[in-house]
Amino acid sequence: MARSIVSEIKRDHIHKLIADGKRVDGRAWDQVREISVQTNVVETAEGSSRVKIGNTEVIVGVKMTVGEPFADTPNKGVLSTNAELIPMASPSFESGPPDENSIELARVVDRGIRESQMIDLEKLCIEPGKKVWINFVDIYVLDFDGNLFDACNLGAVTAIKSAIVPAKANGLGEDYPMPITCTPISVTSVQIENSILVDPTLDEEKVAAARLTVTTDDNGDLRAMQKGLSGALTLEQVKTAIETSRRLGIEIRKLIG
Repeated sequence: MARSIVSEIKRDHIHKLIADGKRVDGRAWDQVREISVQTNVVETAEGSSRVKIGNTEVIVGVKMTVGEPFADTPNKGVLSTNAELIPMASPSFESGPPDENSIELARVVDRGIRESQMIDLEKLCIEPGKKVWINFVDIYVLDFDGNLFDACNLGAVTAIKSAIVPAKANGLGEDYPMPITCTPISVTSVQIENSILVDPTLDEEKVAAARLTVTTDDNGDLRAMQKGLSGALTLEQVKTAIETSRRLGIEIRKLIG
């Protein structure tokens, strides 16, 4: 995400805490903030979710329509993910067309869902080459206090898991649940003072040298990674981030059911 100016006093304070093995909010380096998930919060959507990780909050809706498949995947439904950074969520967000931050956010969330094959898109084919279900996953950031990647991933995943295919309203038989194969969970880590911290707050993101978002599936298999910021990560730091993502992914899946 876009980086804001941080006062030298705050930067020095965060670095000193890290050097002493501490974080501003008292968490362990591999501990995520409190997570809250509510599903079916938007009546007009096929599936929806409101997620809070600490003070970061997002709402996600899934809308489904009947349309034509892509030419290279005639027997598969379509997935489209979009993210909007609402100005009221942060002074750094501006109204207007999607900027590089919202585009990156949507792509990272989409990649985790797509590469894990969370949705069995073949089961969303109505008539090969002619009709399939098109899934629009729309993400809206309500409050930004760091780590949008994981909040939006969790919002999108739980919204999709709650979705019901509106077959009856489209004259296509009875409604049925979204065909789900797994629950991909992303865990984002940042590097500060050569230490790796998960689920960074906004202040931690501002002083971080590097960022890595790792998405795993139910089996702990690595499905997607996204490196951010200009700093470099060592091989050992990457391994640490991957193993932490696997471990925390198990805990988060238990939380959301």
